[in-house]
Amino acid sequence: MMTALLRQPFVENAFIAGTLIAVASAVVGYFVVLRGQAFAAHALSHIGFAGATLAVLIGTSPLLGISWFTVAAALAMGAFGKRIRGRDVEIGIVLAFALGLGVLFLKLYTRSASETASILFGSIFSVTRANIIGTIIMGCASLLLLAAIFRPLLFSSIDPEAAETRGVPIKPLSVLFMFLLAITVAEAIQVVGILLVFALIVAPASIAQHITRKPFSAIALAVALGIAFVWCGLLLSLATSLPVSFYIAALAAVSYFIAVGLSHIVRPHAAEGREHTCR
Repeated sequence: MMTALLRQPFVENAFIAGTLIAVASAVVGYFVVLRGQAFAAHALSHIGFAGATLAVLIGTSPLLGISWFTVAAALAMGAFGKRIRGRDVEIGIVLAFALGLGVLFLKLYTRSASETASILFGSIFSVTRANIIGTIIMGCASLLLLAAIFRPLLFSSIDPEAAETRGVPIKPLSVLFMFLLAITVAEAIQVVGILLVFALIVAPASIAQHITRKPFSAIALAVALGIAFVWCGLLLSLATSLPVSFYIAALAAVSYFIAVGLSHIVRPHAAEGREHTCR
């Protein structure tokens, strides 16, 4: 029964799209965690909610609306450069305003609740081949661009002051990275929805950085974890008919707390230093 179900085109599409999005989310998520911009990623997903509901209201693709709103917000955040770490109040106010817009657009849109639910919680089993092609193009472009700026971005993420004195263009890098984050958020929303986008962007990278501090090892581990969460979530959803996003979020949360607990046991001083750095 399960074997026959796995051969269905919609299931194959879900696995392909989920894998592609998990890879992109984990790589970008590594820098999100390293740069202390988890709240910015959270804000972008909720800002995307306003874009998605507006797109539905005017009869266009929700993904297009998400992309436009998240990119615009990300470019504005990126303009703060290294100062974005201290802009939680401003980001929070914009987030609240975006949520208010989303509620307004939902009030005006009364034709279908199912489309709204898919925006909030994801709809990976409705992904088409055309969506996969778009995901491949966006994902590959994002990863290639990230590879091109990897070294200066890593330097500016670890020590922005030293990077600035060495002539690293902090603000352009910040704007470019926030643009990549916006694209990744828009992609991840297809899998876990707006409310649970943290599960793919932040959780795998956070777990990986509790296990190793080596950049390439942490990124590789984050990618492996992201793929594992998506695949296990899909299989469990097919077996139980419960939402994929629930399983992905649950697996990510349990794995994160296990990693934190183990890091405190194995390397207590290193774990404390990491938490202090994140704050």
